[in-house]
Amino acid sequence: MTAPRLLLDAKANLGEGPLWSARDQAIYWTDIKVKKLNRYRLADGATHSWDIPDTIGWAVERRGKPGFIVGLAHAIADVTLDPFTVTRRCEIERDKPANRLNDAKVDQQGRIWFGTMHNPEQEASGSFYRLDPDFSVHQVDTGYIVANGPTFSPDGRTVYHTDSFIREIYRFEIEADGSLTNKRVFARFTDEEGYPDGMTTDCDGCLWVAHWAGWRITRFRPDGTRDQVIPMPVSQVTSCTFGGDNLDRMFVTSARIGLSDAQLAKEPLAGGLFEVDPGTAGLPTSQFAG
Repeated sequence: MTAPRLLLDAKANLGEGPLWSARDQAIYWTDIKVKKLNRYRLADGATHSWDIPDTIGWAVERRGKPGFIVGLAHAIADVTLDPFTVTRRCEIERDKPANRLNDAKVDQQGRIWFGTMHNPEQEASGSFYRLDPDFSVHQVDTGYIVANGPTFSPDGRTVYHTDSFIREIYRFEIEADGSLTNKRVFARFTDEEGYPDGMTTDCDGCLWVAHWAGWRITRFRPDGTRDQVIPMPVSQVTSCTFGGDNLDRMFVTSARIGLSDAQLAKEPLAGGLFEVDPGTAGLPTSQFAG
């Protein structure tokens, strides 16, 4: 395994939500509070950013349609890049102004699973939702301070979800109707490990978890045991995804928000976009069926 390689010194304030697009042969990611959607093209390293008129927690591709579905602070919207348009489709938690959408992923059925969080990170006012292809929104769990990092087992029958603030990753079974059952703790982080943030799943069903304030990515076996650690040159590792033609490259986002000048001097690459060699392959990126 090679050391992490800096792809782009993006200096992201809160880089998040890396998405591998086989269609565009590119990595997309968000800078949540700077309100940007970013693209890094693998072939030539070309980059581009789009200003979004709201905080943007995540972006996912549409199945058979151009553009993306994105999570704004309190809404889900269509975004097209050429021409650039943002069209709101549904409102989320308008009655909770201190909340915002945070992280999301698409399952094999083309549904989006996303969480909300309390932006000041003080109250358990966030929830976990499922967005169906008809744009109906279903609350599937609640009581989160910082909902984060959904990812799925290879067979699509299990979803993993996190409350970063209390350092716990949960495992649920997905029923045929999309409801969740059998919630249990999959893993807990120690103070030294930091906070579980974004996650992805490899072809063996193992979870790769980014550590906020933990300087690393950890691979967990399906039974919850820690299998492998990749040290990172930045403390606030936010998320990771597999990509490339063979899905055997891993791309990692990070953040510099909240770091002092002294801390930034110790980790000048904070906010960068990185690549690591995971030694395995991931799963194809699922696309929203709506």
